[in-house]
Amino acid sequence: MKLMAQLAMVMNLDKCIGCHTCSVTCKQAWTNRGGMEYAWFNNVETRPGQGYPRQYQDQDRWKGGWTLNKRGRLTLRSGSRFKRLLNIFANPDLPTVDDYYQPWTYDYENLLSAPAMDTIPTARPKSLITGEDTAVTWGANWDDDLGGGPAQIGRDPLLARVSRQVKLEFQQTFMFYLPRICEHCLNPSCAASCPSGAIYKRSEDGIVLVDQDRCRGWRQCVTGCPYKKIYFNHRTGKAEKCTFCYPRVEVGIPTVCSETCVGRLRYLGVLLYDADAVLAAASTPHEHDLYPAQLGVFLNPHDPRVVAEAERAGVPGDWIEAAAVSPVYRLIVDYQVALPLHPEYRTMPMVWYVPPLSPMVDALTQTGHDGEAAGNLFGAIESMRIPVEYLAELFTAGDVAPVRAALRRLAAMRTHMRAVNLGEPTQPAVAASVGLSTREIEAMYRLLAIAKYEERYVIPSAAVSQAHRLDALATGCSLNGDGGPGMTAFDAVAEKFHLTDTNGAGPNGKNGRINLLNWDGRNIDGLFPARAGTNEGGGRAE
Repeated sequence: MKLMAQLAMVMNLDKCIGCHTCSVTCKQAWTNRGGMEYAWFNNVETRPGQGYPRQYQDQDRWKGGWTLNKRGRLTLRSGSRFKRLLNIFANPDLPTVDDYYQPWTYDYENLLSAPAMDTIPTARPKSLITGEDTAVTWGANWDDDLGGGPAQIGRDPLLARVSRQVKLEFQQTFMFYLPRICEHCLNPSCAASCPSGAIYKRSEDGIVLVDQDRCRGWRQCVTGCPYKKIYFNHRTGKAEKCTFCYPRVEVGIPTVCSETCVGRLRYLGVLLYDADAVLAAASTPHEHDLYPAQLGVFLNPHDPRVVAEAERAGVPGDWIEAAAVSPVYRLIVDYQVALPLHPEYRTMPMVWYVPPLSPMVDALTQTGHDGEAAGNLFGAIESMRIPVEYLAELFTAGDVAPVRAALRRLAAMRTHMRAVNLGEPTQPAVAASVGLSTREIEAMYRLLAIAKYEERYVIPSAAVSQAHRLDALATGCSLNGDGGPGMTAFDAVAEKFHLTDTNGAGPNGKNGRINLLNWDGRNIDGLFPARAGTNEGGGRAE
C-alpha cells in the first residue's frame, strides 16, 4: 500500500442558486488576461443543457478520458501513443472557439467619447480575439435557466441515454445548476496525454498543475480531459487549467470559488487514499462498479493502522489530523451522499456532488401532500421532478441504486430534522431505514445546513509551514512574466499579487483590477487596486 493525501471538494447542488459568483471571482483571479478571454476555470451549467464547451460530455466525439481495450487494460480513449503522435500537428478531436464561444467586450469608449447627437450612442460588441465587430451568438452560460426547454431536448448528450418518457418529464419541469472545476483526478488522463510531460500531479496535495516551462502547446491534453477543463492560451501558446488556488490553500485559505460562494455549497478537506489501488479501481470492467471501486481506494483516517502507515509515508501530522475531521470524507464515505461526476471516464475524479432533492419536495407540496414526511418522500423519489435516471447518468455511470440511496438519506434527514425543530417525537426507524443513526442524521444536517466556516473548509495548517517548499516545487507552473499567464505564486501570506488589465477592455485610466486572489475573507487589505502614486486601497502603488 502506498498511502497519499489529497485535497478534495464536495458541492451540495441543493444549495446552488446559479448566481455565477464563483465563476466571476475565479475569472477575475485566474483568467482575466489576454489569451484566456474565452476560458472559465469555474463555470456553472444549467442541467439539462449542452454545457461548456458545447456537448463536452459526448466522448464518442471528443475522445476524452480512459477506456478498456480488448485485453481489459486501461488506455486513453484518444488512442495509442502512435496514433496521438500522428495527430500531434493536426488533432481532429479539439473543440473550436465556436464550441466554447467567441469572447467579446463592448465598445465602451464610444459611450464615453461620442459627441453630442440626436440619437443615443451604442456600445457595439467587439471580439476580444480579433478586435473587430462581432455578433453574439453563444456564451459560456448561454443556455442558463433554460433546462427542460424544447430547444434543449436532444442537445444534451445525456438525454440520449434515458427513455422517451423521461425526456417528456424533463420538458415539463426539470432544471438544476451544476458548478464545475477541474476534477484534479487520481488518474488524470490529461497528464497521460501530454507529449511533453508538462502536466503533473503534486504528491504533497494531489493538485494537478501544468508546468508552463515544459508545455509546448500540443493541446493533446485538451482532447485527453473528458471534462474539457484545460484551455489553450492562444497568446502564450501554453495550456492552462484550474490550479485549485494552490497559492491560497498552501497558506490555509480556501479556493476563491469556495470563499465567494453565495450558497455556501462547497466543502474542502483531505482524503487519504491508497495510490497503489488507483489503477485497479480505474480498470474495473463494469462501469456501474466504478463508483464503489473508487470508494474502496479511500482510507479510513480513524483507523490506527492507517494513521501509522500515513506517518511512515511521511504525511505531516496536521494533514492526518485534518483528514480525521474532513467534511469531504464524511460526505463521501461516512454518509455516502456525495457522488463523483462521470466515473465512467475512469479518471477517478476528486470533486464530488451531493445530488439535488428540493424539486421533489416542492412537487409533493403542490399536490397537497406533506412534502417532508418520510413515507411520501421515500415513495416519490422514483417520480421526482429531476429523474433519478438523469442523475445516475451524471454521477454513477447510469446506476440508479447509489443515487436513490443518497436521495433517501437526504430525505430522511429532512424528515428527522423537521420533527426535531417542531418539537415532535422523532422516529429512529427513519434513520435506521437508510443505514444511519439519529446522531449521524443530525451531524449530517449540521454539516450540510449550518456548518461554520472552519467546519466547511478544513485545510491543513501544515500547508503554511510548507508554503516555501511547495512554492519552489511549483516554479515550473509559475505564472509570471509576459511569456506566462500573468501571475506568480506568492510567498506565504506577506507577498501579495498585483494584477493588471491586459486586454484593454476598460476605458483608459480605469484598468485597475480588484485582486481577489489576495482576499482572505476577513478584511479588504490587498483586495482593491491602489490609485496611482499611493497605497490607498490596500494594493501596491502604480
